Amino acid sequence: MRGLKNKVVIITGAASGIGKATALRFAEEGANVVVADFADGTATVKEVTEKGVQAIYVQVNVTDMENVKTMVAKAIEVFGKVDVLINNAGITRDAMMKKMTKEAWDAVIDVNLTGVFNCTSAVLPHILEQKSGVVLTTSSVVGIYGNLGQTNYAAAKWGVIGMTKSWAKEMAKNGIRFNCVAPGFIATEMVKKIPEQVLNEKILIKVPAMRLGEPEEVAAAFAFLASDDAKFINGAVLSVDGACTL
Repeated sequence: MRGLKNKVVIITGAASGIGKATALRFAEEGANVVVADFADGTATVKEVTEKGVQAIYVQVNVTDMENVKTMVAKAIEVFGKVDVLINNAGITRDAMMKKMTKEAWDAVIDVNLTGVFNCTSAVLPHILEQKSGVVLTTSSVVGIYGNLGQTNYAAAKWGVIGMTKSWAKEMAKNGIRFNCVAPGFIATEMVKKIPEQVLNEKILIKVPAMRLGEPEEVAAAFAFLASDDAKFINGAVLSVDGACTL
């Protein structure tokens, strides 16, 4: 990808899954990485630095604005700038609407929606000052077409699309780009634990490609959108889903 070498990228939720794959892909492209996660991200940092770039782990609770500001300040202290923010941290608390608790609603909205607002707000002054930057957010196909038992998750993932499009309209003139990636069913550790029969009869039947996506395929979408190859793409939602939304 053009233009990622020596860039500084903050990736939330980078200790595992799609976030980890994205950290490794950006490292391969020559970017320095801030591995931000509530969980321990030191193993990801080790793998990233083995690719010849710099990386640090910062523990962060994206629901806590002051904690998020500390994360961004640490990135600036170590690297002197932030070029790319990838809002990837997310959780699920699934239940059918008639059984969904207020606590489950609040938890998912706080992390998956307010967390995106917090991280973007904290990075924004820095990228506005340098008049360049890219903010990418993990949405989901669930945010596009909904899903049984995921009222909270669908609301949050639809919400980040709305925020992204609004920010793109507000700040395109400042040289800042905002886009979303909407993964479909991806072979993360959580999905791999689903019984094979359920996977085949309930999930893969919805995917015309007849397979799960790989975290690396989502990471490639993030790398493209962050690169100069995508410098006129702003306010877009890139689905990585094997055609399951068609």
